[in-house]
Amino acid sequence: MVSAQKKPSLKAEIAAALRSQILEGALQPGERVIEPELAQRFGASKTPVREALQLLVAEGLVEVLPKKGYRIRGMELTDLGEVLELRTLLEPRAAARCARWADPEQVEDLTRRWEAQRDAPGLEPLERTLRARDFHAGIAQAAGSHRMSVILEGLHHEMVRAHHVLPQLRWHLSEEIELREHRGILAAITAGDPERAEAAMRTHMDSIRESLGAGLGEPGTSAG
Repeated sequence: MVSAQKKPSLKAEIAAALRSQILEGALQPGERVIEPELAQRFGASKTPVREALQLLVAEGLVEVLPKKGYRIRGMELTDLGEVLELRTLLEPRAAARCARWADPEQVEDLTRRWEAQRDAPGLEPLERTLRARDFHAGIAQAAGSHRMSVILEGLHHEMVRAHHVLPQLRWHLSEEIELREHRGILAAITAGDPERAEAAMRTHMDSIRESLGAGLGEPGTSAG
């Protein structure tokens, strides 16, 4: 007998709602959040609210203010630079693992994700970012490492958040380059070629870093 899918806990539901508001900029960096107010808003007791906030603290989205509650953690250009550095370390390896271990259904799923980008040209930058994140998330999920997938999910969230809370960013990888490089990664994964997949992802991450380099003010970047 197949068991029914477990319903998310109230803590998880509250955390998901708050996470979405933070990533979309509805809750701004520096904004205070108070347990009793959140409990009233969600129709819950303080305990699941506190547990949800602690989850977001662990994810780096919220910080504790001793005896004053919680505050939405800020995001600076240096934070985005760290996110990109970590992605550059992890994502080529994830692509290699994906090429080695992904089954036909996972490859088909990745193909659909890439086609969702290809078939919707001229998207706004944020929507492009969301579809690109979806493609990268598919690779992380098919890489066969739960820990790597969880870490990369958090990093991808931060990239989306940057579009909302760092309005000074005006450097974006061109749609043509992004689609071409994603297609190269997908082709290597489809061929089951880990080395080529790793190299293609590394090239792609370098392109992203260069396209944002002028905004980040990073040493050694070619942009700007």
